[in-house]
Amino acid sequence: MTSSQRGGIGSAPGSLLPDLRAGWVPALLIGVAAAFLFSGYEFVRSTAMNLFLEAYGSKSLPMITALVPIGVFLSLYGYGRLLSWLGPRKTLLATNAISGVTLILCYAAIRQGWAQATGVLFIVRETYIMLVVEQYWSFLNSTLGTQQAKVLNGPICGVGSLGSILGGWGIQWLSVPLGTETMVLFCAGLLVPTAFFSDWAYRFSGEPVDDKKDAQVPHGHMGLGLFRAHPALILLLAVILATQVISTVLDLSYYGILKEQVADKDLRNSISGEFWKNVGIASAVGQFIAAPILLRFLPMRLIHLAIPAVHVAMCAYFLQSPTLFSAGLAYLVFKTLDYSLFRAAKETLYIPYSFEVRYRAKEIIDVFGSRFGKGGTSVAVILMQNLGAVVSYAAFAITAIASAAVWLVLIVPVTREEPEKSEERRA
Repeated sequence: MTSSQRGGIGSAPGSLLPDLRAGWVPALLIGVAAAFLFSGYEFVRSTAMNLFLEAYGSKSLPMITALVPIGVFLSLYGYGRLLSWLGPRKTLLATNAISGVTLILCYAAIRQGWAQATGVLFIVRETYIMLVVEQYWSFLNSTLGTQQAKVLNGPICGVGSLGSILGGWGIQWLSVPLGTETMVLFCAGLLVPTAFFSDWAYRFSGEPVDDKKDAQVPHGHMGLGLFRAHPALILLLAVILATQVISTVLDLSYYGILKEQVADKDLRNSISGEFWKNVGIASAVGQFIAAPILLRFLPMRLIHLAIPAVHVAMCAYFLQSPTLFSAGLAYLVFKTLDYSLFRAAKETLYIPYSFEVRYRAKEIIDVFGSRFGKGGTSVAVILMQNLGAVVSYAAFAITAIASAAVWLVLIVPVTREEPEKSEERRA
């Protein structure tokens, strides 16, 4: 088995520089693919939200968010079957193609006045981006070693954020003259260069192969049995669920207040696009500067503990002053850290694991866990509303603070074993 198949291109014990020289090419190609992916996502992120708000209003947001896990589960099942049938490289190409066609069909249905298509677009928006980007990380976690990842993961995210910045700028300036619905076509079109560059990365490094480390574990196409074999994965799934509770309540708060204060659909989409452009700029700073330095010189556990502690403070500020500014600031900080430092640090946790964990269990954790966390939170909001409870923005802030505290507790056992030590055994 080659070093790339084991997870460390050009590895040379005691020397990081040869690793980086060998690892930067696939990292750059995936970064460029992510830039096109995230640029396209910016065109559909705000668009899907605002089209749905226009059709059904903000009170229906929890309902559609609660339906997202169903779409994600079906997509993950299809992904698992494709992975077993086609292998990782062709599965990624197929995922891009299916996503692009689905987006175009949603656009056509919305233009024909089918309001339900806005709900379908909302679910597609939440599903395709996670499914594609987590396949990028499955590839990188099978290609880079832990020390390489500590230096390269941040810049990889940073290159992707450049696409987010351009996409946010594009939707900010194009929504009003071209119309909100047209933004969906930009998203679909950008999936073409996305697929090209990600496939180029596979052609350069070779397709990761099954290392058979979990060959005796009955896990099925979706990899569910791997959680029994590796209990730490359950804790990591719980961490992701906690993060998504925070994300959901802050999302509902920000867009709820924005809808109350800005009535015009196109203007609201422009403001939302500017917000996500700012998230992209802040994330790029964290990815290119903060993440490589902090991951290289600070203990991984300290980084993982500091991130939820920051969210506790920001959500406390939102609780004290529930305004559009405080909601937007708390949400911006959450997304910035999520896209930069937390993402770069979290991905190193997967590197010591087997191919099956990196390509199957990871998708359950980071795709289904992410969207199930959002959906479950939305179901809770719906139940409270149906019981006559008034779900205030203060209640959202308290929920976010509690979830960040749970995250803080759970991350301790998850990071008990340093990835480098595990990687030594793996090598």
